[in-house]
Amino acid sequence: MIYAVPLMIVALAGVFAERSGIINLALEGIMILGAFIGVLFVNIMQTNHVYDAAKAAGDWVALQGFELLAMLVAAIFGAIFSLLLSFASVNLRADQTIGGTALNLMAPALVLFLIRIIANQNTLQMATGDAASWFMIKKTTLGYAKTDDLGFLGNTFLHKVYLATYICIIIFVVLSILLYKTRFGLRLRSCGENPQAADSVGINVYKMRYAGTTISGALAGMGGFVYALTTANCTANGDVAGFGFLALAVMIFGNWRPLNIAGASLLFGLFKCIAAAYPVNHVKMIFCGKIALLSIVNHGRPVVIRGRD
Repeated sequence: MIYAVPLMIVALAGVFAERSGIINLALEGIMILGAFIGVLFVNIMQTNHVYDAAKAAGDWVALQGFELLAMLVAAIFGAIFSLLLSFASVNLRADQTIGGTALNLMAPALVLFLIRIIANQNTLQMATGDAASWFMIKKTTLGYAKTDDLGFLGNTFLHKVYLATYICIIIFVVLSILLYKTRFGLRLRSCGENPQAADSVGINVYKMRYAGTTISGALAGMGGFVYALTTANCTANGDVAGFGFLALAVMIFGNWRPLNIAGASLLFGLFKCIAAAYPVNHVKMIFCGKIALLSIVNHGRPVVIRGRD
């Protein structure tokens, strides 16, 4: 789940953008920025001793609120950064692929520049402690003794986990319902599939595309921080191990449908876990080949995008 959840939420980000008519190739760059902003927010709060009392008292509720606040800040900055892609694609009618690639090039350069100014090194870290000691939920946090056996499911879902993981799953479900079961979702999808028909019934195509891309940026920024929190010990170094591009592959393999994307995220996350557990080059090549093969044999019909109409 550590690898699958960031992939799942960022792949949904891509769906929101593409369903509105904008191809968001900037997911990687937005994740990088979101990871940096989230870690920077945590660092600033620790430097100013805002949550030191809660940490000393073992107030895990306050610490989980701190974690959620960092996720929110990362999402806000991700949404703001995605407005650059919206403006270029909608107002300037620029090529969406070029715009997304430009943001992917700009984000790591900007993040590394800021990290070197702030931390005088190539990696931004938490001011004190690590992600596990501040944010990880353990069975002792929930009142169980260290010697208690919670079974396989209990140890999997209640011990050494992050609240951010479950928040992302809830957000994924809620936004999937929003996209496919509400009037807003219907209008958003109509703007991507047939913008002329949507405009003829009074839907503002430009506003809907801005909305779709902004939601996409918020989810990608949040996913970037969740990746940094759960897999990189809450550090930022201008890299998210290609998870943004991998999320695009998950989106395509999942045929732009939430349930399929969730399954594809678990599959890709499993491959990532195996590759991490067996760090041998030929093993990684085998699993990368399997991922590519699975993507090739997928016969789903791609979503129709008419971004320049």
